[in-house]
Amino acid sequence: MSLDLAQDGLERLQENLREEAAIEPDAPATGKVTKDTQIIAIYGKGGIGKSFTLANLSYMLAQLGKKVLLIGCDPKSDTTSLLFGGRACPTILQTASRKKEAGQEVSISDVCFKRDGVFAMELGGPEVGRGCGGRGIIHGFETLEKLGFHDWDFDFILLDFLGDVVCGGFGLPIARDMCQKVVVVGSNDLQSLYVANNVCSAVKYFRNLGGNVGVAGLVINKDDGTGEAQAFADAVGIPVLASIPQDDDIRRKSANYQIIGTHESHWGPLFEALSINLAEAPPILPKPLDQDGLLGLFDASETGADYKLQPALPEDMCATGALKRPSLEVVYDNV
Repeated sequence: MSLDLAQDGLERLQENLREEAAIEPDAPATGKVTKDTQIIAIYGKGGIGKSFTLANLSYMLAQLGKKVLLIGCDPKSDTTSLLFGGRACPTILQTASRKKEAGQEVSISDVCFKRDGVFAMELGGPEVGRGCGGRGIIHGFETLEKLGFHDWDFDFILLDFLGDVVCGGFGLPIARDMCQKVVVVGSNDLQSLYVANNVCSAVKYFRNLGGNVGVAGLVINKDDGTGEAQAFADAVGIPVLASIPQDDDIRRKSANYQIIGTHESHWGPLFEALSINLAEAPPILPKPLDQDGLLGLFDASETGADYKLQPALPEDMCATGALKRPSLEVVYDNV
């Protein structure tokens, strides 16, 4: 009798799970963001220009009268270097470790620094071979929560995340609804758009699990006018928030740690438009591409997309004649 009851209970549980799985998630919000603080995570391939974009974007937002917090979540800890003229600020992980050894608590002044209305900090990461970068991010946010993160009063909190990895701590904002919107930074090259597509896939995955994060759009950096990034944005259904041209003046000033997102700069209107577009963009549920769709954005002669897969054979894996082993069967002559 007890076995029948257990079986009946298991069947009811399975049926409930099937019914729950069949429910479509709510459509993403498409109206204006109503929360006072917009928390936005920016993802992109390493070296694509996230830190450059964020430093200038945050500076322009401050010039427009917004209170901005910029948090570097890349283990390289280079998000704030442009903002602070090349100076490296102490990271939260390093400071917390040092303070713990001294029996002291971390304070805001130990890890947060400001310039012209922009507040900034770096989570940091472990040394090579001495820990997990994703776990370091999780630990960093745990420290931020102890410092009162949820009570801080900002108009914008911008999170700079490495987009090459969307697991563990790197996927934290998307997986745990820690932000309302995601922005991807890419260029007209396959690798950066591959990363952007991965981030869109992660957003869609967690939306299907009941999450609320959407993609605000794409920032095209080092735009040489070939159009692949624009085609990607059109294909996945997200807007282009800004196109930052491939320009020697931008490259030179960025290399010299000069902020160009100011009203006095020739590039000021570009970053002002980006600031406005970012603030107003709704969180969109993207339609990520499969590998063939992504390759289809590019000329096949340049990507090798016209190559046809050729299956390997067992004899390809061994030296010539190695598969022709003599039989071990013993044959006796008829007596």
